[in-house]
Amino acid sequence: MAAKSATTPDPRFDWVRIARTALASRTLDDREELLNRSKATTPKEHLVQYQFSAKGHEVAQVILGSLLTGTHDAVGAYYRSRPLLLSLGLSIEDAHAGPLGRSGGFSDGRDIGVVCNLPRPDGGCTVLPMAGDVGSQYTPVAGWAQAITYHRDVLKDASFDGAIGAVLGGDASVATNGFWSALTMATTLALPMLFYVEDNDLGISVRGAMQTPGANIARNLASFSQLFVRDGDGTDPHETARLLAECVAHVRAGTGPALVHLTVPRLNSHSGPDNQKGYRTDAEIAEDFKHDPLPRLKSYLVPALMTARAWDELVREVEDEVRAGVDAARARPAPSAADVSRFVYGDEEEAVMGGVPAAERARLRGTDTPTPGGTVLRFQEAIRRTLDVELAANPRLLVFGEDVGRKGGVHLVTEGLQKKHGRARVFDTSLSEEGIIGRASGMAIAGLMPVAEIQFRKYADPAAEQLNNLGTMRWRTRNRFAAPVVVRMPGGFGKDVGDPWHSLSDEVRFAHAYGWYVAMPSNAADAVGLLRAAMRGVDPAIFFEHRSLLMTSDGSAPYPGDDYVLPFGCARVVREGADITVVTWGAMVHRCTEAAERFGDAVELIDLRTVSPWDKAAVLASVEKTGRCLVVHEDNLTAGFGAEIAATLASKAFWHLDAPVERLAPADIPVAYHTDLLNAIVPTVERIGERIEALLAV
Repeated sequence: MAAKSATTPDPRFDWVRIARTALASRTLDDREELLNRSKATTPKEHLVQYQFSAKGHEVAQVILGSLLTGTHDAVGAYYRSRPLLLSLGLSIEDAHAGPLGRSGGFSDGRDIGVVCNLPRPDGGCTVLPMAGDVGSQYTPVAGWAQAITYHRDVLKDASFDGAIGAVLGGDASVATNGFWSALTMATTLALPMLFYVEDNDLGISVRGAMQTPGANIARNLASFSQLFVRDGDGTDPHETARLLAECVAHVRAGTGPALVHLTVPRLNSHSGPDNQKGYRTDAEIAEDFKHDPLPRLKSYLVPALMTARAWDELVREVEDEVRAGVDAARARPAPSAADVSRFVYGDEEEAVMGGVPAAERARLRGTDTPTPGGTVLRFQEAIRRTLDVELAANPRLLVFGEDVGRKGGVHLVTEGLQKKHGRARVFDTSLSEEGIIGRASGMAIAGLMPVAEIQFRKYADPAAEQLNNLGTMRWRTRNRFAAPVVVRMPGGFGKDVGDPWHSLSDEVRFAHAYGWYVAMPSNAADAVGLLRAAMRGVDPAIFFEHRSLLMTSDGSAPYPGDDYVLPFGCARVVREGADITVVTWGAMVHRCTEAAERFGDAVELIDLRTVSPWDKAAVLASVEKTGRCLVVHEDNLTAGFGAEIAATLASKAFWHLDAPVERLAPADIPVAYHTDLLNAIVPTVERIGERIEALLAV
């Protein structure tokens, strides 16, 4: 039994509410664990397939939740953060319906039950969409925190004064890229961000010393002069409340970020399927139970604030509330399988939170009719001009990435934009793609339009988790959240040069990604229309800028006007023909155009413009007319996007084909540096012509 506390409860806190919420979390965890231990006698529909208990973590989390009261506060959390969610308004019914996979609630059975979210469009602490991967919660919160400063300082919205972004993570998560990227952003930009690290000394089975040298991140970060650091015992309610209040006050004052490190026990296995007795001794488990924070909370409040009888009555009330919530969750129907494909994209209705408000988007009217007589611009000039126009038209739009500010980008696409629009709107970032995309996600949820540059396609790989989480956000939260961002991404072979790092195309990876639009324009006019459509849209978009077009005049075209918007999924017939359809996109359009010239009116050339969505109707109509098809692309042959087109034609146009659908693409090897090797890999004008000639002869 815990000793009676000699400390008077801190009067700044509603301790009865804190106790009620912590008891509710513990009771709910206990009930779910009991059900899982009784699988043989528990109906399958009552089982929690993935149970992540927060036992031992709940008191400190609930105290933190009681401090997140700002109108524009937001918090990023992880799978052991349900106590925090309960403290911020998640109902017990929803808290249990999620793990059961029942309809309604924060995912409608689409996501793991403790991966929660809580939109607050009308004010109050928003819980950003959580994820199942470790460490990905950090950089979106940094993005939200930077959005706070933008709303406050640039858009002059005083309601953001004192708002903060808070993020929760376990001790093992401080080893991830996301943690360090967010820490870099928060400290270098003095963001209003609180890092809350709850340390139970276990990353599933691995002890803290294997995750952090010295096993204490707070001690390691003591030298960060820009970071306010506090370290303490998360099982002591008085100390926890004092440290958290200090940190929150520091961040709200606008004096920079803070980090609090609190030690807590893990009074359970990592998850329901995990058995901690395989890697922990009985003595180690028993020692953790000696540090259970709930008995310490009771001794802190009884008798200083309430009687023992009142505590017992509170326990009974909570048990009744949990029982009623569990029963209500069980009574919910299973989610409808007929709805499972809804909300991959935002073409049905507005998300509850995320993106530029509809009223502001409505004033950005556009047209798909180009203005005649425009000045001929090179590809990069057209992109720069479009960014310039949209920065002027939309005060919520920001452009950022590595070297995009003062330098103007490695391809000079953003040259001069920072000088014209200011450092708050066009800015450089630290060298972290995880941070660039995660930041964009948080900004988009906060109502901004981020246009993020990944310097080269290959460099996007470290951001793979954030790209996936961003694209699936609308679907897995059932349209509660969306993060429409534009990711500008140069790639492909350069002028007479290639290499495995800067010349990767690999567009099929994004065509395969959930929730993303993918544009691959071949000329300046299309680049203008597609980029503007992406920046005014409601879904995330990859805007692929081919290096060859950035480095040459191949993509030059008349500027189609400041209002030109080109819808995604509309192919362009570059030239009409009668005997063979050639389908391509990006820089290959120019090589295919040159190759087709010697065949007169035999070749119908289609530029897809976008690969997600792609214009199936245009391709099918052309092939039904010509009876032959050659697909040419720069990405690898195996599982390249040409395979998708070929499969569609085999299924939908089989009886119209006079010859097999052919693909011309690089062999499955990386792009090479030397020009001779590059030309041996990437389809050339000569090889495209040879393949057309062979197909026409069939």
